[in-house]
Amino acid sequence: MTTLSLILQAAPQASAAPMWIMLLLIFGIMYIFMIRPQRKQQKELEKFRSELKKGDKIVTVGGIYGTVDQVDEKTALIKVDGDVKLRVDKNSLVRDFSDTQAK
Repeated sequence: MTTLSLILQAAPQASAAPMWIMLLLIFGIMYIFMIRPQRKQQKELEKFRSELKKGDKIVTVGGIYGTVDQVDEKTALIKVDGDVKLRVDKNSLVRDFSDTQAK
């Protein structure tokens, strides 16, 4: 009986090291495939918003297509259609589609 209890006590200690290795490996894989690409995409979006200029064709989060008419520090005035202009927060601008139409 003593031998069996010694084996059972030693078993969790032997499997603890591979468990930590597996957890670190899972975190590493999550970082490579999820966190890193999201950070890259966020940096590209911030760069896009900081480089906005008059005449850029953009899309808002709500799906409104327009052309940038004026850019302020936190807002942008976009021309939607004819004389219709909307002032939106720069954080609501998500995509520049002027390059895709040129192709």
